[in-house]
Amino acid sequence: MQRTDDARRRVLVVDDNADLRDTLRLMLQHIGFPTEAARDGQHALDLQRARPAQILITDIFMPGTDGIETIEAFRRGWPDIKIVAISGGGAVATRDYLKLAPDIGADAILRKPFSIDELRKVLLSLGG
Repeated sequence: MQRTDDARRRVLVVDDNADLRDTLRLMLQHIGFPTEAARDGQHALDLQRARPAQILITDIFMPGTDGIETIEAFRRGWPDIKIVAISGGGAVATRDYLKLAPDIGADAILRKPFSIDELRKVLLSLGG
């Protein structure tokens, strides 16, 4: 993979699936984005307070503080952060919550599964 020219944009990945979370962290680091990972929204808020990221990538469906609550909290606390909402739809979802994410503050959305190239394009379009 080609590395980005700008490695100054820190990314915070939030997903309750440990394998996906770690894979995204490693792939983002590989293409030049310093990345940390959180298991849920509350963990992400704690990390953001300690070491602010400029880009948040959050799953929508998570136990505890879910992606919708996470987006709202990040938008209130860090209004300039770029937010990418991701989701595979959720096992029991009756609505497409991913499509609603921009209405509550997400700058972009990606439906799982997505490629690292798709993610990279989204991040670059956000100025990452």
